[in-house]
Amino acid sequence: MQIRTIEMTVGAFVLTGILALIFLAVQVSGVNGRHIHSDNYTLFAHFTNASGLTERAKVTIAGVSVGRIQSISLDPIDNRAKVEMSIDKNVNFITDDSIASVQTAGILGEKYISISVGGSPEILVDGGEIIDTQPALVLEDLIGKILLSMSSKKE
Repeated sequence: MQIRTIEMTVGAFVLTGILALIFLAVQVSGVNGRHIHSDNYTLFAHFTNASGLTERAKVTIAGVSVGRIQSISLDPIDNRAKVEMSIDKNVNFITDDSIASVQTAGILGEKYISISVGGSPEILVDGGEIIDTQPALVLEDLIGKILLSMSSKKE
């Protein structure tokens, strides 16, 4: 009887651990039902470099998540990355002079889009485009520029 109790306790402990791992995996992956069933509208932005951005990455205003990236594609007309963003319907104050920039969160380097709202009276509607964008900072390019400037100073 005591062996059965120990087996039940170990089984419950293992089951709790598996459920905790599933919960953490869902939280880290960004898959949740919050944006699936809510009303959203679509905004677009073009970036010269969207390195590290992924679909379902966050879109934030002032550090608050207001949407997700729906798709990233290459625009054949201007050869820039075209990012489609799904924004919550209740965030209806993004102006046409807003700036969208690719930012990095944390040590792991998760990329997301941060929108800085401008002061224009014109509000972007469904299908609108944010014109002013700032591309992702590519660490390799930055290191290359620093090394190049250091080597040119030595000569």
